[in-house]
Amino acid sequence: MNERLVTTGADERERAAESALRPHGLEEFVGQKVVREQLSLVLDAAKARQAPSDHVLFSGPPGLGKTTLAMIVASEMGAPLRQSSGPAIQHAGDLAAVLSSLDEGEVLFLDEIHRMARPAEEMLYIAMEDFRVDVVVGKGAGATAIPLELPKFTLVGATTRAGLLPAPLRDRFGFTGYLDFYTPEELVQVLRRSASLLGVQLTAEGAAEIGGRSRGTPRIANRLLRRVRDWAQVRGSGIVDRSAARAALEVYEVDERGLDRLDRAVLDALCRRFGGGPVGLSTLAVVVGEEAETVETVAEPFLVREGLLGRTPRGRIALPDTWGHLGLTPPRDAPAGAAWQLGPEDGSDEGPQDAPGGSGAQGPTG
Repeated sequence: MNERLVTTGADERERAAESALRPHGLEEFVGQKVVREQLSLVLDAAKARQAPSDHVLFSGPPGLGKTTLAMIVASEMGAPLRQSSGPAIQHAGDLAAVLSSLDEGEVLFLDEIHRMARPAEEMLYIAMEDFRVDVVVGKGAGATAIPLELPKFTLVGATTRAGLLPAPLRDRFGFTGYLDFYTPEELVQVLRRSASLLGVQLTAEGAAEIGGRSRGTPRIANRLLRRVRDWAQVRGSGIVDRSAARAALEVYEVDERGLDRLDRAVLDALCRRFGGGPVGLSTLAVVVGEEAETVETVAEPFLVREGLLGRTPRGRIALPDTWGHLGLTPPRDAPAGAAWQLGPEDGSDEGPQDAPGGSGAQGPTG
């Protein structure tokens, strides 16, 4: 099991558990209505032409279904799927070996495509557009580039950080779909489908309770469902209802808004220790006993999206909703969200509060 139940990442064991729940066609895929409609048109047109589909790029936060949609593209096209990832392709030769082994019409899925090495990216430009690669034979002045023709294939890329992709690479994708977070109603549909596949008796109230704590992410919803199922089988009646969901997620420290121990520790330190901030990232990380990178990349994105934490040029601040969620009364001089101009999120936000001899928190100045 992952250390954090509400993390959006997945290890090999998690992906194996997910594979049994993946839909195999667009009609089974829940949510992302706009992307599904657009992708359906792209694939239907390609099938009508009896030609490979345009290259496809899926972007968005982890756990929303990018890998599942890549598999659906191959399934809908009736083509085999070859999978690799950006971190696995660190040299142009690595990419050339993969591309030269493709068959006509095959779908190549590159996860985390933004992490591919630059020489491989430059080779991919030509492969996507002209379906060929230039293989360099020899070294130095005697080196010769031999063009190698490739079969027509469809590249499906997935990225959580589309902004890191070079413009020439982005422009070569014929279709780009951005996956957004799910609504609680969509997550209930996901949970009902997963429960039927897992043989779990799930009530409407139980599905709503789990869906409301899943951070808008199907991967988290399915993970929570499996943990609540375990609790219901061991300590309950075997039925996943609201009371079982609440009791199980209390054991796993996931509250009604989907916050876990780390999230609450960050907010608690911000409010109780620093009066709502602003406070620098490194100072906040020391107080909660985590690395600054962990706080910034693991806890903060969800807290910012939920309106519980603000990132300003002077540091992190608690927003009005934060105090109510923790059951605290904000002090008179606590920063109000509207009174502070949210600035660039430069990853450090270290200001005077982290200077030598500083108190660790600074109040508003004129």
